[in-house]
Amino acid sequence: MGTYAAVVLAGGAARRMGGVDKPALPVGGRPMRDRVLAAVSDATPRVLVGAADAVPSGVRVVREDPPGGGPVAAAAAGLALLDADTTLVALLAADLPLLTRAAIGDLLTHLDRETPDTEPPGGGSAPAPPAHTGLAPAPPAHTGPDGERRPDGACFVDGDGRRQSLCGVWRVAALRSAFDRLTVERGGSLSGAPVRALLAGLVVREVAWSGEGPPPWFDCDTDEDVRRAEEWAR
Repeated sequence: MGTYAAVVLAGGAARRMGGVDKPALPVGGRPMRDRVLAAVSDATPRVLVGAADAVPSGVRVVREDPPGGGPVAAAAAGLALLDADTTLVALLAADLPLLTRAAIGDLLTHLDRETPDTEPPGGGSAPAPPAHTGLAPAPPAHTGPDGERRPDGACFVDGDGRRQSLCGVWRVAALRSAFDRLTVERGGSLSGAPVRALLAGLVVREVAWSGEGPPPWFDCDTDEDVRRAEEWAR
């Protein structure tokens, strides 16, 4: 697959945990955000979106506009710092303490797999909006030598088959087009936009974790989740 970048989203209000700096909470003796950054240590560049007192060497830090504007606004701020020739990016929440380099490699492998994906989520083609609507065009299709459409991204699904969109890898061109479309649809602002709206129309390859160890998609939304991750990390 070649090189890839990583954007780690470390914002959010953590309301279910009393408003703490959730990515800074330790699991296995290390802040969750540092564990996520370590899982993508071979990414170039690595971008952390959110407030952080200290980050590993070489990690770029940026804030979303406006601060607290949500994951889509944060992802847009992170992508804005990527090098112009970056083609692939891991887009990750900072509360994935069980994420590993092997899991990222699994996603990259699935994204590059030759089996084509011809339909976006929900079935059917993703039509381009009519010209008179003023909406941005649909994202450019990534096709293989046989002309079949390839996935725009690959992400894990949990044990119940629910997509974990912020534990995935994506083609940068497809994401940039999706940001442009959604910005137009929302009148120029991405603040508060849901991730599902950003990914609407993209072809996503869903990956069930089958490797060794705990599920890398496990995110920590509650204190109980952190305790469970701590047990897994021992």
